[in-house]
Amino acid sequence: MTKAHLSLMFREYCSLCQAMLLELESRPDRGAFQLDVIDVDEDPELEARYDELVPVLLAGDVELCHYHMDHAALDAYLASIR
Repeated sequence: MTKAHLSLMFREYCSLCQAMLLELESRPDRGAFQLDVIDVDEDPELEARYDELVPVLLAGDVELCHYHMDHAALDAYLASIR
């Protein structure tokens, strides 16, 4: 099985970001993906791109969801790479 590489565009003070991170970390299939948490405030380009959209969950350049966790979209993505 291929391990997915996901990126979470995140802000430390964002409650939606914290909620999405918690949901990702507590998924029963957590071992199926590597998660990079990227603070957009540390990079002016990322801040400009994702500013009010955070949290944003990406699989490469593909946006799986933003604002709220979309488990169906993540499940579909993970199934597509198996």
